Amino acid sequence: MRIKMLAATIAAGLTLASLGAQAQTAGDSQELAQLQAQLAALQTKVSDLEQKQQAQAQVQAQAPAASNTLAAWADDTKVSGTSFIDFTNLDQTSNGKKSATSGTGLDVKRFYLSIDHKFNDVWSANLTTDFNYVSNDGETQLFVKKAYLQGAFSKLATLRVGSANTPWIPFVEDWYGYRFVENTLIDRLKFGNSADWGLHLLGDNGMFNYQVSVLNGAGYKNPTRSNSVDFAGRVGFQPIKGLMFAVGGYTGDLGKDTATSPALHDAHRYDAMAAYAANGLRLGAEWFRASNWNNVTTTLSDAADGWSLWGSYDFGPASVFARYDRAKPSKDLNPNLKDTYYNAGVAFPITKGVKVAVAYKDEKLTDNAAINTHSREIGAWAEVKF
Repeated sequence: MRIKMLAATIAAGLTLASLGAQAQTAGDSQELAQLQAQLAALQTKVSDLEQKQQAQAQVQAQAPAASNTLAAWADDTKVSGTSFIDFTNLDQTSNGKKSATSGTGLDVKRFYLSIDHKFNDVWSANLTTDFNYVSNDGETQLFVKKAYLQGAFSKLATLRVGSANTPWIPFVEDWYGYRFVENTLIDRLKFGNSADWGLHLLGDNGMFNYQVSVLNGAGYKNPTRSNSVDFAGRVGFQPIKGLMFAVGGYTGDLGKDTATSPALHDAHRYDAMAAYAANGLRLGAEWFRASNWNNVTTTLSDAADGWSLWGSYDFGPASVFARYDRAKPSKDLNPNLKDTYYNAGVAFPITKGVKVAVAYKDEKLTDNAAINTHSREIGAWAEVKF
């Protein structure tokens, strides 16, 4: 193309030069000036055309590179979501009188939206937002649950920096399998957080797994600092596929030790779990003991403990499940206080990523004196994943 334009320019120049010579022979100086002006205009147009073609060629060369970069970024980025929804009737009484939370309604208990991006074979990042709405008390929240940079150096050495899963609660949830119906024991009784800000080191080679975390202590909803950090850990052993034994612990001030409100006690928690999950059958038991979990800044000391049993069987078209919890939330300050909880139901897979359970839940919190709360709930609970 450039050779053709150059040839056209030379030809035009020679033609005009010949005409110019004839014009000079004839003595027509005015015609010569016109021809020279036309030649200059033609050269300008050819030059502009060549610049435009060069610019267009550069854009066309850059477009595939930009397209490939965008495609590569999309291939390395995954968007997923998990939602817990229920439509139930709740009958709750407190000391024989029906409470304001009783009634029938739809709740979106949780909606997690996650973005995972992989920079290379070692480094990646995760951002998970958490939305929940509870119709009976008008609570609406949108906040960050997880936001961390991850370095996966080996099966037994993965580092997460930021807000990430804590060692115990999410681990038990995976073995329990029915988080969308109810939180696991420690999460339900508020003796721990499922995620927190800090440094997390974890690994799993199939037989052995562990996680140790250095945490702010106040949970993922509250990233504020305190005078010291908390420590949490878990060690698990799987002697055969599907059978898991694990122990864990937690110690710290839960982010409450500040200059204006110093901690008077450290909170401690000890955990244990034995579980089996294979061939559609799930069986499990969880136990915990905690001290001063709700008394970090008070002069009084307290302790709590509890246990949970669960079982389920998936026979294809549906699965049946049941669970029973028993706990003493205040062994020292209110030793008669007991929490008893159970659920039972049937779950159905509706389509890929959608599961619905029809269940009944029952909880009693009583000390046979001032506290006597009974909650009975029946309805449908759904888990939606994409």
